[in-house]
Amino acid sequence: MSEQKHILDAVYQVVLDRKANPSDSSYTASLMQKGLNAVLKKLGEEATEVVIAGKGGVREEVVYETADLLFHTLVLLGYHDIPLEAVYD
Repeated sequence: MSEQKHILDAVYQVVLDRKANPSDSSYTASLMQKGLNAVLKKLGEEATEVVIAGKGGVREEVVYETADLLFHTLVLLGYHDIPLEAVYD
């Protein structure tokens, strides 16, 4: 397993844990508790930010925004209980 895949798996497990064991201090749990529309809105915002960063061409901004997009994609997958293996396949 590549290190990158391992990192995605680890973050996804945290997302699932936050879903199963929500706390008031968890951003992820809070976002999920707001419902699917809130998760999708945030994912759309992050996708737009990646597009803007890509247009700007500043490497650090593209990397940062892409990491945010990947995280929020994991939140969506977790919301729907879709395992990462389904994406890897």
